[in-house]
Amino acid sequence: MPMPGFSGLRTWWAGRPPAAGAAVMASGIVSVGLQLTGSETMSLVFLSLACLAWVTLAADFAVRLVRQRPRWLAEAKSPGALTAVAATAVLGTRISQLGRQTLAEAALALAVLLWPVLLLLVVRHWERRMPGAVFLCCVATQGLAVLAATLAAAETTAGLAHAALVLFWLGLVLYCLALARFDPRQVLEGAGDHWIAGGALAISALAGAKLLAADSARLYLWNDDDRGVLRNVTVALLALDLACCVVLLAAEVARPRLRFDVRRWSTVFPLGMTAAATLSVAAALDIGRLRTPGQALVWLAVAAWLAVAAGAVLAARAGLVRAR
Repeated sequence: MPMPGFSGLRTWWAGRPPAAGAAVMASGIVSVGLQLTGSETMSLVFLSLACLAWVTLAADFAVRLVRQRPRWLAEAKSPGALTAVAATAVLGTRISQLGRQTLAEAALALAVLLWPVLLLLVVRHWERRMPGAVFLCCVATQGLAVLAATLAAAETTAGLAHAALVLFWLGLVLYCLALARFDPRQVLEGAGDHWIAGGALAISALAGAKLLAADSARLYLWNDDDRGVLRNVTVALLALDLACCVVLLAAEVARPRLRFDVRRWSTVFPLGMTAAATLSVAAALDIGRLRTPGQALVWLAVAAWLAVAAGAVLAARAGLVRAR
């Protein structure tokens, strides 16, 4: 006989949308940001939560692929499906920072395996006016670039850096294509995933910073012209991201949306990614004045994570009550 409440839990979990993967992305990037500020213990706590959520969602992903193929295909066509790629890449990046390069390589291999399949399915089903999740095509691609560049620096591998550079430029092309499909009304009406418009710029800036940081006398990846272009594009991306965050924050103040929605994890992720990008650009380009705002953004992302997590717990509790 099923345990009391187990059937309700199963019913509630079955209704989980693909966008729930943004919770892993948010937790993972907050962990990265905390590590960059030197808050190692808190960073590991967030990493543990992200890993636990990733394992749970990955198991559900596999079960649906094997046992519920029609539903899996239907969900794979939605932009939220690309959180599987982005979340894996973000976790791989944090794991690489721990020195576990073999595990990070496995994460990269898995993300690369999923990326073309999900990207093709999602892009083929784009519509005219899309929510902010449309920018996940850029986020997933740049996530691969960030992880590949991180591994290139850790393992002194030029091939990975050059592959990351290709993904970096491809990600920017995908951002422009997504922008053409984005419904600007979402800035005032979106339920949380409209913030990905800024998060995609942030992860692009982070990818640029990682590519610059991967260069060394031993690898000699970029000549002066290449480095100059990368530097200018990276700084421009960070500036655009910060401006985008100001606009999105102003829109939240003008049109408050306080009711919890699972897409609010897609608000936490851009905040954490902007913090990580700001700190990484500061380090890669030796711009010390960016470090203080970067640290402030990390703690803002932590506060946002706690607020959304509290909302998620309350929403889950209410969902379990209704499912009984």
